[in-house]
Amino acid sequence: MPPSALPIAIYYEQPNWFKPLFAELDRRSASYVKLHAPDHTFAPEQHPEQEYALVFNRMSPSAWNRDHGDQIFYTLSFLDHLERRGVRVINGLKAFRTELSKAAQLSLLEDLGLPYPKARVIHRAAQATSVTEGLRWPVVVKPNIGGSGAGVKRFDHPTQLAAAAAQPAGTPDGLALGMDSTALVQEFIPAREAHIVRVEVLNGRYLYAIKVHITGETFDLCPADICRTTSGVELNRAACAIDAPKTGLRVEGFEPSREVIADVERIMQHAGIEIGGVEYITDDRDGQRLYYDINALSNFVADGVNVVRFDPFAKLADWLEAEAAKSSRIPELIHGR
Repeated sequence: MPPSALPIAIYYEQPNWFKPLFAELDRRSASYVKLHAPDHTFAPEQHPEQEYALVFNRMSPSAWNRDHGDQIFYTLSFLDHLERRGVRVINGLKAFRTELSKAAQLSLLEDLGLPYPKARVIHRAAQATSVTEGLRWPVVVKPNIGGSGAGVKRFDHPTQLAAAAAQPAGTPDGLALGMDSTALVQEFIPAREAHIVRVEVLNGRYLYAIKVHITGETFDLCPADICRTTSGVELNRAACAIDAPKTGLRVEGFEPSREVIADVERIMQHAGIEIGGVEYITDDRDGQRLYYDINALSNFVADGVNVVRFDPFAKLADWLEAEAAKSSRIPELIHGR
């Protein structure tokens, strides 16, 4: 098969989040294949560089919450294989490793001199209470490998945390340490004006931002699952994930400051993330802006045309096709064609 005929490969796990992307690629008759992670296998002797123009990694760290946790570490091996074979991978091994570790994300923010909620990293539930010295209460305990707020619990008093830490990890009343037996004990930040901001990048550059109005009752802020505007108008349900929960969250387009945009682009550059989002919150106690989540998996806001005034999936498809064409030209240039 000539290089120019090689398809784009979309490697994904959650079946509903990417339907808008597939629909956009179908609409323009793009050459692409779906690699469904739950069914995927590979052989080390395979040559994926002869099969795909590029591979777009859409694996989610929250897969463990959908009984697909086995695919998370498998994906690390698959991405390593692709990169060793010289395949162009969007959000490859470095990006996915950053996505998989909330602890690593905070270390990155520390290296960049950017503010974040103070936290401690533990690997046993029994350590949770002893590390809270110097943290402001309330605190939350977050699995290191999380995604979509899975496993996050808030504690308002040391006795509550001690009681949970005394229970077997992973039980309903205990702490969720996650797949790697690692968790963060982190300050809970009261959000000024009850909202957080998510800033999205494409090709590492600012694409758009949304303000998500939160209720304080959920840590699941997945933008594809928020289906109401700030005025309460239901967004186009065809643009929302089929399994979007009724969270009561509301969303609106937002224009962040130049400083925020520069911070986010710098974060993504150092994280190796070409498409994704960074979330920040403003602490209502002192007005400090705090970056707290770095995402390599961007589902985009539902019904983007009505929220941010353009369709992010169309821009994504444009970029994927351009990157595929660029990757397909490399073998030709190497061989002097």
